Amino acid sequence: MAASSDQTKEACIYKEWMKLQEQELSELNQALTLTAAGCTTTGAADELSHLIDKIMAHFVEYTQIRSCMAQADVSPYFAPTWCTSLERSVLWIGGCRPSSFIRLIYALSGLEIESRLSEFLRGARIGNLGGLSGDQIFMVDELQGRTIGEERKLSTRMASLQEDLLDHPLASIAVKSEGNLDAALDDHGRAMAEMLAEADQLRLSSLKELIGILTPRQAVDFMAAGKKLRLCMQDWGKKRDLDHGRN
Repeated sequence: MAASSDQTKEACIYKEWMKLQEQELSELNQALTLTAAGCTTTGAADELSHLIDKIMAHFVEYTQIRSCMAQADVSPYFAPTWCTSLERSVLWIGGCRPSSFIRLIYALSGLEIESRLSEFLRGARIGNLGGLSGDQIFMVDELQGRTIGEERKLSTRMASLQEDLLDHPLASIAVKSEGNLDAALDDHGRAMAEMLAEADQLRLSSLKELIGILTPRQAVDFMAAGKKLRLCMQDWGKKRDLDHGRN
């Protein structure tokens, strides 16, 4: 019953989080409408920065709640029943890949960094984010390299944890010698919870650094696009689950 109660609470937290995404997208779109209408005063810029800070604070709070819940029961976060099959299929250690934030920037800017870096360094501007400068593109590219490197390190550690579980606790069942299986699984769960917390921290730090590279107007544009994509993924997943008879 306790495990069932934990998963129900986790599902409710996730549903509330997705409702918050809808609310924040509405606020971001409203801010974009005002700036498009010519509201570019210092006060308007301050409002954009305040909105960005509020959204980032919500993200920090959500990761902290996840971390606390995962201490009791981490496994559902790696295959969450509260997500659609499509959403689960693209999960990386309980969430999105941090590098996906940067790929979204490239997509919004119409930028292929390898072939167009020299153009940007000559001062060219492009894209739906109001034009990224050469310095911005250089910093985003540098962030991408570091972020992918950290993702690979965590992925390697994740693979090792999975191998350790198969090599020891589960293997003992196969040979009819369970030993202290519960203790081994508890140790594995704690290690997985630490992995989830580290992955969340990488997601958070990468997003913070990326937001710091962008202007407030660009950051609001980027955040709105990211939330719209996230909500669309959920809608697409629900439709596909219904189409294939999955509840």
